[in-house]
Amino acid sequence: MVIEGQKVLVLAPHPDDGEFSCGGSLKRFAEEGAIIHYVAFSPCIKSLPPGFEGNILFEELKNAAAILGIAPSGIKTFDFRVREFPKYRQEILEEMIKIRKEIKPDLVLMPNSMDIHQDHNTIYKEGLRAFKHTKILGYELPWNNLTFTNNCHINLDRRHITAKMEALKCYKSQNGRNYMDEEYFFGLAKTRGIQVSSSYAEAFELIRWII
Repeated sequence: MVIEGQKVLVLAPHPDDGEFSCGGSLKRFAEEGAIIHYVAFSPCIKSLPPGFEGNILFEELKNAAAILGIAPSGIKTFDFRVREFPKYRQEILEEMIKIRKEIKPDLVLMPNSMDIHQDHNTIYKEGLRAFKHTKILGYELPWNNLTFTNNCHINLDRRHITAKMEALKCYKSQNGRNYMDEEYFFGLAKTRGIQVSSSYAEAFELIRWII
């Protein structure tokens, strides 16, 4: 699916979304020689727990990305206000178009079409506009979905899920989230794996595929 030297672009509304949704797949892609670019659109300052400084999520992202095999040069961040992305729709689209021209990705991973979080929904809609001529997969964040079309699965080994969990541990500012749970993520990966007769997997919505 992804071959050595191909460019994978992750569009993460918030810095930890890529790890939560497809961290295992990113680890596999990196092992197979893909060049991964990770774009996070907000430092989420308004939603940080007390005691954490403004850019802590961006610092945590750097540490998490290193575990998954993403080079520091592959990380790009923006300062859009969390939970206010719809107001900045056009600006976000214009930044995505710049990224498309600069990176020319072979595969884009972004929120799925049924994600109800306003920031995620904006990234989905503008991502579809910006990257409509590119292969696109919509990643899974179950706590943001009432329904989810899981019609694409990426087979993983246990070590990929272990790496995903090690990356998530870098986000100490998010430890209070009820879904920050290793048993949960291994269970979800096992469930997705069983659906396709594999040990583990991550599931995606197939949005656009070009052969």
